[in-house]
Amino acid sequence: MVTKSWLYDAIIYIYALSLLFYFSDFVGPNRSAKRMGTGLLSFVWVMQTVYLVFNLASHDRATAFSMFETLFMLSWLLVTVSLVVNRFFRIELFVFVVNVLGFSMLALNFFSNPKVSPMLASWNIDDEVLFIHISLSIASYCAFVVAAVFSGMYLILHRQLKEKKFSKLMQRLPSLDKTDHYSFVAVVIGAPLLLLGMSLGVVWIALQGNMSLFFDPKVINSWFVLLAYIFYLVQRLVLKTPGYKLALWNLAAFFIMGLNFVFANFYSTFHQWS
Repeated sequence: MVTKSWLYDAIIYIYALSLLFYFSDFVGPNRSAKRMGTGLLSFVWVMQTVYLVFNLASHDRATAFSMFETLFMLSWLLVTVSLVVNRFFRIELFVFVVNVLGFSMLALNFFSNPKVSPMLASWNIDDEVLFIHISLSIASYCAFVVAAVFSGMYLILHRQLKEKKFSKLMQRLPSLDKTDHYSFVAVVIGAPLLLLGMSLGVVWIALQGNMSLFFDPKVINSWFVLLAYIFYLVQRLVLKTPGYKLALWNLAAFFIMGLNFVFANFYSTFHQWS
């Protein structure tokens, strides 16, 4: 039976990358992103199928399936259904939501399986979950910083144009359309990364068995950060909010993210760095 940790890690990272492309296509139709997301998700399905075949071949028919095996098959079925829906019905939101659930289930299964050995001998399973959780979260924060910078540039340029102050600074800034677009793209990248990172955070808490951690100020505020950026996307894609107001909201969302670090250091019970 295939139990190599590197295979599990590969599936998790490729699965996360496929969801990033799917989300990008969902918020703004992009055929290249959709093809890439579908290709990566198909590869995840192939790796899951290989694991499933080995697992079923070595399974003792005299015993019932374990919870790990049952949930793994459920995750495999979710990926299968999402690929079928994507191929014949093209309901992007359904595909994305189903695969976020499948990703969380797969992560919980992988890292709660006692037969899986960590990639590094000095690590334990919780360390590996945290490593991936932190990596995805940091990447999302980086994207949000980029989005905030472009939103700030948008506001500066908007004010200069409104007051008809054609300075040299304006010549060095991209156009309003470009700064708005770049900020949007950064949020499109950051939001799913944060969602996936938070889903692994939920997995880690579940492995710890301490449900009170779900009510930690840092955890609660992280949901507010995610909702703030989702609302930004709703305003841009559904409500067609003007760029100036979008830039203001983007900076407000960034401010909420900044509060997250304050909560982490002074109020959180397990997210402190000093």
